[in-house]
Amino acid sequence: MKLALAQLEVRAADRDGNLERALTAVDDAADRGADLVALPELWNVGYFAFESYERGAEPLSGPTLTRLAEAARDRDIAVLAGSVVEDLAESAADGEDVPDDDGLANTAVLFDSDGRSRAVYRKHHLFGYESAETRLLTPGESLPVVDLLGFRVAVTTCYDLRFPEQFRALDAKGADLVLVPSAWPYPRVEHWRTLSRARAIENLAYVATVNGSGSFEDADLLGRSTVYDPWGTTLASAGDEPTLVTAEVEPDRVERVREEFPALRDRRDY
Repeated sequence: MKLALAQLEVRAADRDGNLERALTAVDDAADRGADLVALPELWNVGYFAFESYERGAEPLSGPTLTRLAEAARDRDIAVLAGSVVEDLAESAADGEDVPDDDGLANTAVLFDSDGRSRAVYRKHHLFGYESAETRLLTPGESLPVVDLLGFRVAVTTCYDLRFPEQFRALDAKGADLVLVPSAWPYPRVEHWRTLSRARAIENLAYVATVNGSGSFEDADLLGRSTVYDPWGTTLASAGDEPTLVTAEVEPDRVERVREEFPALRDRRDY
């Protein structure tokens, strides 16, 4: 399976431009033969553009996700629509199962190549350090894992990387490919690399981290979107400029690595 990570240029207060860049990235990934393309965290409004959250919020049926579902179907490619700011009240009015019937959430949606929503993940761990996320958003409650393209695919978001127990819970559900849309800023480059690689190594699974590129008033995104294999080996990576990262990933490789090095079978509960 060919996986693409769309390291988008994300601009504050440029929702139309951000959407066009996302759609262009989907087209580019499809043209390169990718089976799945992933977008970064809050790429449509900009993670650090907190004043844009409320006016940029949409339900799951809103225009942004609808456009990406259509792009997935039109280009015959699965799309992880990064994450967007979801209006929970409007989603609830549409009959969606939401963690709260009011407020906002940092929500990632995974579409298959028919444009069908296969998984909805709302960020569990809200970032409080120099961020308004804990004040503005509601944390998610569910950890979906779905069969797609030969993998058991799960999604976590950015700050979730610092909580290994969440990845263990995904392993218990059979996840072997974890997609991590992010808005990780400078200067924490080594944290980004180390935590992502560790999550791959300790769970003997593919971990693909897709970060944004761009500058905000208080932060610069560091890019470095990367695909790690189950040994923690870097298969493909980027610098901090907008780009498309691609890598071939194999479901059978997860099984082979786990047979060769059966650390997961040796784990004990505490």
